[in-house]
This record gives sequence, C-alpha cells and structure tokens, in this order.
Amino acid sequence: MTDDIKLAQKGDTAAFARLYETVYKELYHTAYYALRNNEHDAADVVSDTVIDAYASIGKLKNINSFKSWIFSILSKKIKQKQRRYYDYLEDIETVGLSENFAYDSSELKNVLDLMPEKDRLILSLSVLCGYTGEEIGKICDLKPSTVRSRLSRIKAVLRMQLQD
Repeated sequence: MTDDIKLAQKGDTAAFARLYETVYKELYHTAYYALRNNEHDAADVVSDTVIDAYASIGKLKNINSFKSWIFSILSKKIKQKQRRYYDYLEDIETVGLSENFAYDSSELKNVLDLMPEKDRLILSLSVLCGYTGEEIGKICDLKPSTVRSRLSRIKAVLRMQLQD
C-alpha cells in the first residue's frame, strides 16, 4: 500500500485506483448509514471524497495514515451534505412528504434515523469500519476521550430504545 501511495503522489492514476479499491466499501457504508440510508447521497459523497483525495494526495504527509486521511475527507463531505438536508427540510415542511418516500421500517433503522448526524457518523465509523476512538477523533476533529464517551452514550441509548 505504501508503494501505491508514493506512486499516487507522483500522479499515477492506476496506483490511486488500487488505493481506492482498498477503502471504497468502507467509505460507501459509512456514508450510507451516516446519510440515513440514502444510496444516491452516499454515492455522491464518496465520489466527491475520491475526487478531493485524488487532487490532494500530494499533501498527505504520513503515508501510513492514508485510511484515516481519506475518512477525514469523507467526514467533511458528509457534514456538508447533512447541512444541505437542513436547508431542504424547510422546503419539505411546507410541501409535505413525497408520495415516493419509502424508508424501511425496521426498528433499528427507525432508532438510527432519530439519532443526531454526528452520533450516527461516530457509530458508523466504530461499528462498520472498526476504527478506534483515537482514529475517529482524528477523522471527526474530536478528542479521543470525547469519542469514547459519546460512543458509550450512543450504545447505551440504542440498547434502551431497542429493548422497549
């Protein structure tokens, strides 16, 4: 992987493609769950992340932190997309829900849907991608202790809500 990073930093697109292959599933799954199971928005966010990562891979200082670096970019893209949801929500409230609105009604998805975006992102990075509190802290620009306490609180809330 380190050889591919060095080659990608020199402009080798095939090397960058190989790097992307190592993380694309995790990027997509994280975006998918953080963006309330919206396939199109998740794909858009991942695409934007990859474009930005390709354009700025030369700025990657520590080649051993490629994965956390690209997830930091993803995290910023998710936050930007979530901000747009709030703008769009104002329009929806006046018009009402679309007839095509179809959201799976499983209990877990309903609980996750009510969760704040930042908490959903932290949970996704931990559970789906297996990141540690320190790694999530770097990605989300939080202290590792804050991540661990929020993750503990999130899991406790999930347990309580799913037991009812």
